[in-house]
Amino acid sequence: MKKLEGKIAILTGAAGGIGKGMATAFVKEGATVVIIDLNEEAGKQTIKELQEYAPESIFIQANLAEHDKLAGIVKQVADKFGKLDILVNNAHASRMNSIAETTQADFDLSFNTGFYPTFYFMQAALPYLKETQGKIINFASGAGINGDVNQISYAAAKEAIRAATRVAANEFGPFGINVNIIAPIAKSPGLIEWAEKNPEYYQGMLAKIPMRRLGELESDIGRVAVFLASEDSDYITGQTIMVDGGSIKLR
Repeated sequence: MKKLEGKIAILTGAAGGIGKGMATAFVKEGATVVIIDLNEEAGKQTIKELQEYAPESIFIQANLAEHDKLAGIVKQVADKFGKLDILVNNAHASRMNSIAETTQADFDLSFNTGFYPTFYFMQAALPYLKETQGKIINFASGAGINGDVNQISYAAAKEAIRAATRVAANEFGPFGINVNIIAPIAKSPGLIEWAEKNPEYYQGMLAKIPMRRLGELESDIGRVAVFLASEDSDYITGQTIMVDGGSIKLR
C-alpha cells in the first residue's frame, strides 16, 4: 500500500514551487490533495497534472490574507471529502528590506500571508484532525534561524511559526496529532530567479551547503513531507526538520 493511500490533504501555496513538489509527491503516494493558491491560472494547470494520479483532487483559489474565510475553506474540504488527514501550511509572501528600511506594510504582508494563515488553518483543522489523528506540516526558514540580513519581516514571521508549532505540538499531541516543521533550501522558481540576478552571492551560498546543491522540489522536499504526513513519523512532533543539504545543524 502507498504511504498516503486514502488520505485527504490540504496544501497552501501549492500551485507552484515547493508546494507543487509536495503535492506531486503526495498524490504519487495515494493522497487526494486540495491545493490552495492565489494564482488561479497556475492552480488550474497544476491540478490538471495532479489529477492524473488523484482524479478527485481539487484547486481552491483563495487569498490567504482574508483570514475570516480560512475556516470556511477547511470546512468546505472536510464536508466534501468527509474528513481531513493532513494540513500543510506552505504559502508565504514577503519583501526583502533592511531593518532601517522595513515598514509596517512589510510586516503586514509577511504575517498576513504566512503566520496568521498558518495559525487560523491549524485552529480550524483541529476538530477534523482529532478524528483522524492527523498531521500538520508548517514551514520555517534558515533566514529566521540564522537571522539573515534584509529578511527581518520574513524571519520574524517564520520564527513565530516555529513557536506556534511547538505550542501546537504540546496542545495537539494528546489527540494523536503530529505537528512538525520543514525548513528547506530548494530549487524553487523564486530562488532560481534570485540566483540569476545575484550569481556571486548564489555561488557563495551554494559553497556553504555541504551537499553542494539545491534541494529538488519533489524528490527532496516532497519526500520528507510524505514522511512527516505518514504513519512513519507517528512519534515525531514539535520538531524543525532541516531539509537544506546540511546548511544548518540545529542543536
